[in-house]
Amino acid sequence: MSTAEAMRIALTAIVANRLRAALTVLGVVIGVMSVVLLVAIGNGAREEVTAGVEGLGSNLLIVVPGSFEFGSAPSRSRFTLDDAERIERQLGPRAQVSGTLASGELVRSGDSDSFASVLGVSAQYDEVVNRPIARGDFFSESDILVGRRVAVLGSAAGEGLFPGTDPIGESVTVGGLRFRVVGVLEEQGATLGVSRDTEVLMPITAAQRLFGTRRVDTIVVKAPGAEVLDELSAEIDAVLSARFGPGEFTVLTQDQILGVVGDLLGTLTLVLAAIAGISLLVGGVGVSNIMLVSVQERTREIGLRKALGARTRDVTLQFLLEAVVLCGLGGLVGIGLGVGLAMLAERLTPLPATVTGWSVALAFGVSVAIGIAFGVFPARRAGRLDPVVALRYE
Repeated sequence: MSTAEAMRIALTAIVANRLRAALTVLGVVIGVMSVVLLVAIGNGAREEVTAGVEGLGSNLLIVVPGSFEFGSAPSRSRFTLDDAERIERQLGPRAQVSGTLASGELVRSGDSDSFASVLGVSAQYDEVVNRPIARGDFFSESDILVGRRVAVLGSAAGEGLFPGTDPIGESVTVGGLRFRVVGVLEEQGATLGVSRDTEVLMPITAAQRLFGTRRVDTIVVKAPGAEVLDELSAEIDAVLSARFGPGEFTVLTQDQILGVVGDLLGTLTLVLAAIAGISLLVGGVGVSNIMLVSVQERTREIGLRKALGARTRDVTLQFLLEAVVLCGLGGLVGIGLGVGLAMLAERLTPLPATVTGWSVALAFGVSVAIGIAFGVFPARRAGRLDPVVALRYE
């Protein structure tokens, strides 16, 4: 019997038992849908984090306190503005340097208020991390020197605090102190559902006075090109090691951050896919069980076919193809549902989701492989039936 004939017989048997076939592949559908959806969410998260880090600008070195490890508690910063100035003196005109100090604060303007991420930054911060001004001006060096109470608003913060009006020249209240708005940043977008457009920037010296501290959370350095990143990193390391000693800080490049994030999210994606794969295995067990029931129900049919000349491999191929077709159809339906849910998740929720060709191909390939793996035993059992015993089966 040819493969085409075996496929025709398998399809006829599936159509004759449509409801049972649909219930049989339900586990496969759910498994494939889960794999496609969860892998899409994992890939979307990785792409969004990558875009967020790259959106800070290019050729950046970021100096953070302690050892940089995802999942560990942040180290208490011992950096001060003097450390940022030491780095700036060492690197000279080859790089731009900015210290940052961050806190969450309630920002008010008249009857409007919002909880915002308030950042104290240096005068060249907008150039270091690529935050262009849409209206007004950024801080000047004199603003930093005297700790002048001025603020630059993110686009969403400006619209929320001053709806329908130009905020330039107006005042906002942060922590009980009034700050005059001198600029509004261009729209930046969100990273992992957190909008950077709600930020409020102020001179780092004013922020230190507001928060009652002398610390600097991070120091950001912009190099003129990627080819000098290692050289500048070594110089920064030497400057800070002389003050703090080794192990008290970490100098990171964007590629290092993306590498750590990529490894972390890649592992997370694999874990999510593995969890979803468990339902695929459960679906495979269901297919195997139903195929065994089908073999038992069609024992007399099998006996008659073998009596008429069907070989053992013909019967085996027929039932194996039934299992593969069932799982393949379940895989196609699951892929369609998974892609649809991923698109809905990205459109209706903050969850990023990116469907990739390899995840779709993998999910379909695994569904077919499960059909083969869990269909072999019932198929072999059907093929080995003795035609005399099968014809006498009641």
